[in-house]
Amino acid sequence: QVQLVESGGGLVQTGGSLRVSCAASGRTFTGYMMGWFRQAPGKEREFVAAIRGSNEVTYYADSVKGRFTISGDNAKNTIYLQMNSLKPEDTAVYYCAAGGIFRSSRAMGSYDYWGQGTQVTVSS
Repeated sequence: QVQLVESGGGLVQTGGSLRVSCAASGRTFTGYMMGWFRQAPGKEREFVAAIRGSNEVTYYADSVKGRFTISGDNAKNTIYLQMNSLKPEDTAVYYCAAGGIFRSSRAMGSYDYWGQGTQVTVSS
């Protein structure tokens, strides 16, 4: 079991950058599939990016490919999501999640543990 705490959200202008963090406690994140999801008001939670802890293979939603980068810091047991070229449609609460390492990276049902979320707002 793990506990996840997101941080780093904030308000940025369109085209700006922001990095959100997910600090994991319990087991090292390398034993999990680690994912980022986001949810805007009135919308379903959607997959953003994931990293398979064992081999660091990454996965991205088409909407963020080329703009977002997921990475991990083993020493800090922390996952990051670097967000560049931000758009208003990126505005959402961003959630970190951890799941079984052999599960599908993109499905919410693959993840067993969730953080409380951090708000990212992109203004025009």
